[in-house]
Amino acid sequence: MPISRRHFVGIGAAAAAGLTLDRQARAEVLDRSIETGFAGPPVVISSANGIRGVAKAYDMITRQNADTLDAIIAGVNIEELDPEDQFVGLGGLPNEEGVVELDASCMHGPTRRAGAVGAIQDIATPSNVAKAVMDYTDHVMLVGAGAKKFALEMGFKEQNLLTEKSRQDWLRWKACLNPNDNWLDVPGEAGSGKREAGADRAGIAYDHPLRVKFTTGTINMNAVNARGDVSSVTTTSGRSWKIPGRVGDSPIIGAGQYCDNTVGAAGSTGRGEANIKVCGAFLIVEFMRQGMTPEQACLRTIERVVAMTETRLLDPNGRPLFDLEFYALAKDGRFAGASAYEGSRMAVADAGGARLVPMAFKYSRTQRPQMPEISCRRA
Repeated sequence: MPISRRHFVGIGAAAAAGLTLDRQARAEVLDRSIETGFAGPPVVISSANGIRGVAKAYDMITRQNADTLDAIIAGVNIEELDPEDQFVGLGGLPNEEGVVELDASCMHGPTRRAGAVGAIQDIATPSNVAKAVMDYTDHVMLVGAGAKKFALEMGFKEQNLLTEKSRQDWLRWKACLNPNDNWLDVPGEAGSGKREAGADRAGIAYDHPLRVKFTTGTINMNAVNARGDVSSVTTTSGRSWKIPGRVGDSPIIGAGQYCDNTVGAAGSTGRGEANIKVCGAFLIVEFMRQGMTPEQACLRTIERVVAMTETRLLDPNGRPLFDLEFYALAKDGRFAGASAYEGSRMAVADAGGARLVPMAFKYSRTQRPQMPEISCRRA
């Protein structure tokens, strides 16, 4: 018998933050896993900002026999509910109108189900709402006002997500005549045309108050348990100062995250617009299906991103003027990550504990170009 919407409403916000598979679904997952006879090491991986989350998720999987998706959502909740983390959830940097809009998606490998929300406002844990979409509807994605209405009906708590810290950063951005916002220059208008990297920022120190924060945000987390069951989740506040309604790769199944219980899981952080065009997470899983290692699959996908990037976002040597990272976890516990440029790290939790490990890369530090930044123009 289907679970009614009203039955769920009374649970309240606290319970909403801990949505789990119903007993029948959990039993089906366990039966299917037992039949396969798979046995491998439990592993949880994420972007570096998920170091606390991978530790929690691994503990839930190994000590509490928690479902992999329940565990990693609990892991990303740590960052979503942390007002000091300006990448996701509460305290995330807002859009150009000062409104925090959040995106998230999740996939559950054993049941082959998925859920997502885009541009949702006033709900701190979009990853949980994405899972509610998966669990209680016949849809995969809800967006905007409809996503918020659904969340409120499910019992989630409405709250102001713009912290004073993020509001001050937004006001600082608003005070700038910003040459690198999300609007493209119209040919022939004042201020249009190519700009030399750093030309508008000469003489402005990195710790100067006129330097404005900019982030593409995001946390991706993937897990596999000893039975080989795989899940993935990605959650974000998106690009700071974005045009209202902008949705990146995080809530798009196959771009921001993807999993297949017969192969593994993958996800991304960084410039979502670049990843959307190659369906990066799906592509990585497909590469692993073809026999590539997680590292090979991530690096090959980075190459595909570069090949699909328009000229305005490449330096004269054809290297991307943005950062993008991919994370991959195979069903047998092998994992890796890769970034466009050297220096990134990722979080992992396994029998060796929770730690940060280096990621593979396509370009070295010396090949990294001057990246466009948001800062005030000099008068």
